[in-house]
Amino acid sequence: MPTPPRLSASISRSPPPSRRAFCRTLGILSGAVGLGALLVAPPAQAQPAYTITTPQIEEALAEKLPRRYRLGGLLNLEVQVPALRLLPAQNRINAVLPVLASGLAVSEGARDAAGSLDVDFALRYEPSDRTLRAQQIHVNALRIDGLRSAAAEMLNGYAQQLATQSLGEVVLHTLRPQDLALADGLGMQPGPITVTERGLRVEFVRKPVP
Repeated sequence: MPTPPRLSASISRSPPPSRRAFCRTLGILSGAVGLGALLVAPPAQAQPAYTITTPQIEEALAEKLPRRYRLGGLLNLEVQVPALRLLPAQNRINAVLPVLASGLAVSEGARDAAGSLDVDFALRYEPSDRTLRAQQIHVNALRIDGLRSAAAEMLNGYAQQLATQSLGEVVLHTLRPQDLALADGLGMQPGPITVTERGLRVEFVRKPVP
């Protein structure tokens, strides 16, 4: 804003400004103030958020898998690192975990059998250790070629338990203290987790008043 002219004795002899000029000046000042407010004040709907990419989740899973399970001494299963697919429309993640099977339940003449466990799941935040974990795990299919028929039927009944054990307690991501420092300083904490095309978006919400 330009510096107002200094007052002098000669100003008293100048004709008073017209009403139109006064209104025009007032309008310019009002517009400048409004623009300044827009530049300084953040949008009301803006909230801090934290984004987690798919490679970060895959890296965390690679540290926890493969996992091995024994079924009654007849079948040994090895669940390996899955391929992930984000499902924004369902706010879920799809995971296809390769599975290797060996043991007496494998068809005669075959050393082992291979297949996959196809599941999808939602996510939750665990505040006690600042981790993201799978929840609401749903089994879409468990297929392993080369098993004896009785073993295949038994395995289908075990699919949900296998999925829960493989993913339910696996940490998908851990937030570091520095990741939460800004939000904590604003009196906020992690809230809803949204699956997007680019990864997971953790929204921050106000901490409850004690």
